[in-house]
Amino acid sequence: MAVPQAATGWSRWDELVREDRVHRSVYTDSAIFEEEMVKIFGCTWVYLAHESEIPAPGDFKTRQVGRRPVIVTRDGRGRLNALLNRCRHRGATVCRVEGGSALSFTCPYHGWTYRSSGELAGVPWPDGYAAGFDRSDLGLGRLRVESYRGFIFGTLGQAVPDLTEYLGPAASLLNQWIDRAPGGEVVVTNANRMAYRGNWKLASDNSADGYHPAFSHRSLLKMAQRLGEQKDMVYFAQHPDDGPMYVQSLGRGHTFGDQRPNYRGVGSYWRQQRPQPGREAYEQELRRRWGDEADRWLDLAVGSQMNLNIFPNLLVIGNQIQVVEPIAVDHTQLTWYSTLIQHAPDEVNVLRMRSQEDFPSFGEPDDLANFEECQRGLSIPEVDWVLCNRGLGIPDRHHEDDRGVVTGPATDELVIRDFYREWKRLMSGES
Repeated sequence: MAVPQAATGWSRWDELVREDRVHRSVYTDSAIFEEEMVKIFGCTWVYLAHESEIPAPGDFKTRQVGRRPVIVTRDGRGRLNALLNRCRHRGATVCRVEGGSALSFTCPYHGWTYRSSGELAGVPWPDGYAAGFDRSDLGLGRLRVESYRGFIFGTLGQAVPDLTEYLGPAASLLNQWIDRAPGGEVVVTNANRMAYRGNWKLASDNSADGYHPAFSHRSLLKMAQRLGEQKDMVYFAQHPDDGPMYVQSLGRGHTFGDQRPNYRGVGSYWRQQRPQPGREAYEQELRRRWGDEADRWLDLAVGSQMNLNIFPNLLVIGNQIQVVEPIAVDHTQLTWYSTLIQHAPDEVNVLRMRSQEDFPSFGEPDDLANFEECQRGLSIPEVDWVLCNRGLGIPDRHHEDDRGVVTGPATDELVIRDFYREWKRLMSGES
């Protein structure tokens, strides 16, 4: 069947995104993908990096905004910048490494040199240019940059509100995640990269979905169940519709999944974790050194049980940060960054790193396989619609508070519906 045809503007996107379903072309149409790179990744706040990755003047990281290569820098004065990684002369990238420290970037093609703040600093053999040549107009392209408690965002949009306003209720949840660490000092470190042959929005659809774990992650759950214990994540297989965990629609496409209510009355996150090989010695050492306080440190080694999704590309999951990087309409990279806690015992940070062997390393391949099979199934032209109607229209199933935050059972698809409301709003606007 063909893509629904309609007039331009709102009616066009209304035909593709309805209250309870999304047309398959939203995931498969390369023209829609190209429009997303302009209207979504070009016109809203996009997560770039964490300040702990560029702590000193001259430090930089290369990142992507949609498919635009960007350099995130802390210049010689310590200011944050996000610069388009494109020489103003002939278009070559001026920085071709993932990160490092440099107070200037020299284009390898013709030698134009730019300061880490973006200004054009030097042009070889300048006498070859006429008197009207003005290097002050030829600095690297620049994004608006703002940082929220160490999380650096950039945007090309001129009408985008300040970052704190944009985050809205998501800001207080991000605070809760950060403030688990003593002094709120979190360090972002190693990257674990995974790619899948599917659309970038499949990862967002899945990020706060409590409906899938009992089926997709069955092998992970069985690892604890075979020991006869009700350990972490087993609750996903035990009537999650009626359980205490929930999902929330936060507005502006931000969403949240909260597993923490499952731990009320347990007394310790650590004691509820599935067995993980190699952690016993670290636990023993922490208990020897800290006695009754060891549980406080061990709880920080455990994931936060929070899934916070900041539209369009940042997912804070457990103790990790996941960045969604679209490459093509059917090709996406997911980069997971582990995090450490300043001033914590070394054993705590080792355990946080080891937890990545459990998730994402053990669990995330289940999701990637599903994303690829979704993309494969969505190629069938005779079946048009992707349903996101779970929980819709059931009386008293959802609650809206005075901030406009809507809360529902963990298995409901209200978070997908919220994502697509914001997606449609942005796609309907002028770039």
